[in-house]
Amino acid sequence: MSTTAPIFVPGRLCLFGEHSDWAALYRARDPSIAPGYCLVTGTDQGLFARAEEASDAFEIVSDLPDGTRAGPLCLPAQPRALDAAARRGEFFSYAAGVAAEVSLRHPVKGLRIAVRADLPMGRGLASSAALCVLVARAFNQVYGLGLGVRGEMELAYAGERRSGSECGRMDQICAFGQRPLFLQFDGPKLEIEPLSPRETLFLLVVDLCQAKDTRRILRDLNACFPRTKGARAAAVREALGLRNAELLVRARAIVRAGDARALGELMTEAQALFDASVAPACPEELRAPRLHATLGHAALRELAFGGKGVGSQGDGCAQLVARGPEERALLAARLESELGVRCSPVTLHSGGRE
Repeated sequence: MSTTAPIFVPGRLCLFGEHSDWAALYRARDPSIAPGYCLVTGTDQGLFARAEEASDAFEIVSDLPDGTRAGPLCLPAQPRALDAAARRGEFFSYAAGVAAEVSLRHPVKGLRIAVRADLPMGRGLASSAALCVLVARAFNQVYGLGLGVRGEMELAYAGERRSGSECGRMDQICAFGQRPLFLQFDGPKLEIEPLSPRETLFLLVVDLCQAKDTRRILRDLNACFPRTKGARAAAVREALGLRNAELLVRARAIVRAGDARALGELMTEAQALFDASVAPACPEELRAPRLHATLGHAALRELAFGGKGVGSQGDGCAQLVARGPEERALLAARLESELGVRCSPVTLHSGGRE
């Protein structure tokens, strides 16, 4: 029986460009939509797993960061059963969607996966995409499918979309590991440029410990495309298009230089643009009082250079650019003590790191 070596897939932190990946998909039928640009990095946290062949079943269980366990889920290793599970909207629906895609495209049997996670779930750090990539990678390794990283990403993306998610292609970039990447989206096309900061950058991800509805956010923002009438929809398209492109040119240069001050200041600028032009399209989720209270906390003025929301935005997570490693530790302690949040470090290493 074939068994994998340990698999690790990190989360994905979108530094800049959230939502522009799926927005750029509309270019396939409307060239007036601008290309999308994102700057992302893998997180220090992620999903760890071992997998082995199972003759006739797809089985998955996961130990979660809060000490609870999800699953086990056990399904027949058949496309129809896997597809039905993918569409039920349950905890492992995305994983079932990937398994369905693999079974339709490749001559595989079943798979048994045991996962351990230290990546916060549902906080805008691509925990769902990381799970999808992990499942695709497990099938690839157990059955020797010969897929490269792009092939694993494609299966992960197709599996998540099969489950009903309106995600773009940015999330699955966690398949590339923990280094910073500059992404360009033009319809279904994706170009990837690795970046190597000249100086190490010390970020802090703050789990705001609130609920948010990512599906609602994606649904409301997608409703502004491709040519929805009205000033509100036009503002969303401009913010995720031309205005985003301008920000990302600057962001790429700043990350390459490893300029922490400029990075934090640009995050603050990007958040202001998002609040003014994008948030009004989904005010119930994107008003985000907890996020803005965190970004306005007094500790940031002395210990950080700035920050913004994460992923789809809303009250999921904030990301802050600390002035250094000691300041990051002090900032985490202050915020956890005074706001009751949970903090995780993310480091962009000088010279890049696979």
